[in-house]
Amino acid sequence: MYELNGKTINHDEEGYIVNLDDWSEELADKIAKDEELDMTEEHWEVVKFLRDYYQEYQIAPAVRVLTKAVGKRLGQDKGSNKYLYELFPYGPAKQACKIAGLPKPTGCV
Repeated sequence: MYELNGKTINHDEEGYIVNLDDWSEELADKIAKDEELDMTEEHWEVVKFLRDYYQEYQIAPAVRVLTKAVGKRLGQDKGSNKYLYELFPYGPAKQACKIAGLPKPTGCV
């Protein structure tokens, strides 16, 4: 469980929050710290992109889809595995979705 401002937020055994409505930027910061990441503007750009993507398609994208979609929306320089892995070293789809308060992407081990 995550503790935030006196509130308990449940998550599964891998740290993905159970109730997507519990997500906040504050919680994202806490999850990122647990993941040993310092959130920068570039991290937030990907997290916000993922939340928009999920709202539109109701699915958390796997890394290949994420890379392509980020490239289209944020520019080819950001739509590369290298760039996304630099931001999210434990797997751009997996780690970024966890921080974004989304379910684990399908196809991620």
